[in-house]
Amino acid sequence: MTARSRDRVDCAAIMSPLERQPSSRTCFVCGRDNHEGLRVRWFSDRSTGEVRADACVGERFNGFPGIVHGGIVASLLDEAMGRALLVTGGFDDLLVTARLEVLYRRPVPTGVPLAVSARLLHRSGRRAQTSAELRLPDGAVAAQAEALMARPPPEVSSAWEAERPHWRVDEE
Repeated sequence: MTARSRDRVDCAAIMSPLERQPSSRTCFVCGRDNHEGLRVRWFSDRSTGEVRADACVGERFNGFPGIVHGGIVASLLDEAMGRALLVTGGFDDLLVTARLEVLYRRPVPTGVPLAVSARLLHRSGRRAQTSAELRLPDGAVAAQAEALMARPPPEVSSAWEAERPHWRVDEE
């Protein structure tokens, strides 16, 4: 084995594959059975501490012809930030968005591949701060967001129990 081929093997050994995150059945952004939603599939990258997804938003979700509605952009970023908390597992420890700030930098065209990523900035007890960005096919940042996530009251989270058995990864 040459030094060069040994380097390639070593690099391959330290690169971590992306891990697919579970999806619910009915969520607007990720719901695998929600045919009216976006049906985005999310992946954890433990090596970078990020959650990532590729999305393509159809024309039916426009605000203006050819441009994704700003609420849909915010939904993608919000979902990404909630999922940033799940990068290392802990799929039962869900937080909800308490505050969401979105900065729209460029119009987001419909029908093109978009890259969404998010990461955990800080977590303390019942709260967490997260950030996310949405990139266009040319790599330009179209939107950025930060969120404060919080543990919901028990009466809210207990209502999720019926759905828990359906929160899984399905092969497609």
